[in-house]
Amino acid sequence: ETSGFLWRGANPSCFTKVAIRSRMSYVSDSSTLNKALRQHYLTLPQGQFCQLTYVWIDGTGEGLRNKTRTIDSEPKSLADVPEWNFDGSSTGQSKGYNSDMMLIPVRMFRDPFLLDPNKLVLCEVLKHTGEPAESNHRNRCHKSMEKVTDLHPWFGMEQEYTLLGVDRHPFGWPRHGFPKPQGPYYCGVGADKAFGRDIVECHFKACLYAGVKITGTNAEVMPSQWEFQVGPCEGIEIADQLWMARFLLHRVCEDFGVVASLDPKPMVGDWNGAGCHVNMSTVPMREDGGIEYVEKAIEKLSKRHPEHIRVYDPHGGEDNKRRLTGRHETSSIHDFSSGIANRGASVRIPRQVDQEKCGYFEDRRPSANCDPYSVIYEMAVTCMLDEK
Repeated sequence: ETSGFLWRGANPSCFTKVAIRSRMSYVSDSSTLNKALRQHYLTLPQGQFCQLTYVWIDGTGEGLRNKTRTIDSEPKSLADVPEWNFDGSSTGQSKGYNSDMMLIPVRMFRDPFLLDPNKLVLCEVLKHTGEPAESNHRNRCHKSMEKVTDLHPWFGMEQEYTLLGVDRHPFGWPRHGFPKPQGPYYCGVGADKAFGRDIVECHFKACLYAGVKITGTNAEVMPSQWEFQVGPCEGIEIADQLWMARFLLHRVCEDFGVVASLDPKPMVGDWNGAGCHVNMSTVPMREDGGIEYVEKAIEKLSKRHPEHIRVYDPHGGEDNKRRLTGRHETSSIHDFSSGIANRGASVRIPRQVDQEKCGYFEDRRPSANCDPYSVIYEMAVTCMLDEK
């Protein structure tokens, strides 16, 4: 090995291929399999049968699992999708001596990988007793949203993520050293500014095919970091939609042989972290003069800052400690702040909302790996239910 290049024989073309490979991010072996051959099998007729892929959140509260079964015909609604079970001792959700956990279908999507008539089914996880699993925060969230239906709460979520090689090195970054400092990458274009756009565009199309309410995407401030937006959706649907969008992201990345990381601070140093900003409004906020209700909600949020920080990442605030430093477009994890068009505040009021005196606000504190069920539950408790 000389200067980072591996010499293999005297053939210059051989040297070039190996040299280029040595500079690239490591991709998985599976991504190098013959995809044209795979496509042959995917296009084989399957008769009247339908493949259902069940998707659920595992015991970490962050990871997603899935498995597939055959049913006799295409389901017309969620009522046609049978409940199922899985081995919870292998997902951190039960003990081996009593391992069966129940999969309860809650939302159905078209399958962009196996194509119509096949479906993706998002599920809640219940214990054999019928109680929600510890990692199932949807159950509690659903109950809180039922109490505020008259307010018709709308949510939109902005999911940031980072593309990594399977060696956990940022995709497209030099093997040794760092890319140029932040500045040209946000919404950037060009091979030296946008890393992994193929993945981003394929994920966008997969979401649209599936029926996920994705509304946009853009390159973020740190190179190899991207964002997509989901919503607006009313009530608990936003969290269902975001979890399925995350599943689709991981599956698309799997095909390309890279990893989508939701770590809120994947790179130490002068690099932006990754959040999952939440935009929220209610009927009174959206009506004329609704800015009064926006400000009241922010005042309530200011009084329960510690409670929100504890549920805005899966580890009680420990993940956000690395991200919410007051730098890189974040607020301090220790103090609550708000401001108009201020991306360094805990909560931002968009400039247009301030001008029109109605609309919504953005809570910028949730981490990229947050559980959206926990986040919107806490927002409902604070801003709409006034519960302690």
